[in-house]
Amino acid sequence: MSETTQAAKPAPVLGRLAENSQIVLLGLLVLLCIGISLGSPQFYSVENIIAILRQCSLVLIVAAGMTMLLIAAEVDLSVGASLAFSGVVAMDVTNKTGSVALGVLAGILFGGAVGLFNGLVVTRLRVNSLIATIATMMILQGSVFLYSREAVQNKHQQVAFTEISTGYVGPVPIPVIIAAVVFVAAFIVLRYTTIGRYIYAVGANQKAARLSGIRPERLKLLVFVVTGLLTGLAGLILTSLMNAGQPTAGRGFELTVIAAVILGGTSLLGGRGTLIGTLLGVLVLKVIDNGIIILRWDQNLQMVVPGVVIIVATYLDLIRSRANAR
Repeated sequence: MSETTQAAKPAPVLGRLAENSQIVLLGLLVLLCIGISLGSPQFYSVENIIAILRQCSLVLIVAAGMTMLLIAAEVDLSVGASLAFSGVVAMDVTNKTGSVALGVLAGILFGGAVGLFNGLVVTRLRVNSLIATIATMMILQGSVFLYSREAVQNKHQQVAFTEISTGYVGPVPIPVIIAAVVFVAAFIVLRYTTIGRYIYAVGANQKAARLSGIRPERLKLLVFVVTGLLTGLAGLILTSLMNAGQPTAGRGFELTVIAAVILGGTSLLGGRGTLIGTLLGVLVLKVIDNGIIILRWDQNLQMVVPGVVIIVATYLDLIRSRANAR
C-alpha cells in the first residue's frame, strides 16, 4: 500500500476524540449535568450552582498558571503544599499586623517565592521539574508544621478577610470574579502576546526556540513565578473561605489541577494546550465532585476520579501525538 493511501486512511476513533477534546468535554459536561439533575433536582438550585462556581474558581486560578507551565514542557507538583502554606502565612500576618491588605500581600508573595525557588532549581540547577517540585512539596509539607503547629484561626474575626471568599459583587461571588479576571488575562497572554508565542515555541522545541533568540530559562522562570503567585492567590481565597489557615488544606489539590489541565487537552510533552480546554476540564471535574456529594455517594471517589482522568487523558495525549507525527 502506498504512503499516499495510508495517509488517506481515516484516523482511529480514539484519535478523532483526542483531536476534538474540547467538543467531547462540552458534550460530557452537558450529559453530566442532565444525569446528575435527574438523580437530584437540587443540582440546579442557585445555592448549588454558586457552590460549584466557587469550587471551580480555586482550581481555575491555579490551572491557568499550570496550563502555561505544561505548555512550556514543565510541571509543578508543589502547588497543593504551597496553597496551604500561603494561606497559613496570610492568616498569620493578618493576625499579627491587624491588616488584611498586608496578609493578602504576604500570602500571594509567599506563593510567588515558592514559584521562584522552583524555577531557579529547574533552570539553574537543571533538576527535572517533576523531581524538583516533588522535593519542594515535601519541604513545604514539613515546614508548614514548623511554622505553625496547628491551624491559624482568624483571631480578630476580620470581616474584610472572610469577604474575600464569601462576598459578592452584585449576584456574582468575589472568587468567581477573581478567577474570571485571571482566566481572561492568561488567555490574552497565551493567545495574543509575544510571550505566549514564546511559551508555545519553548515547549514544542526548546533547542529551536533558543536558536531563534528566545531565552528558555528566563521564560520558564517567569512561568514558574506566575504559577506560584496564582497559587498564593488561591490559597488566600481558600483560607478566607475556611476562616483559618489549615496546614493540610492543599492535600491532593495538585492532582485535581493537573487532571483538569490534561483533561482539557494540554500536552504533557509541551507545546500544545488551550485555556478554554482547561476551563472545560475544571468544570467537568467539579461537576463530578458535586454530583458525588449531592447523590450521596462515597466521597472518597473525589480522589479516585482525578487519578483515572490523568491516566485516560495522558493516553489520549499519546494517541494525539502519534496522529500528529503521522
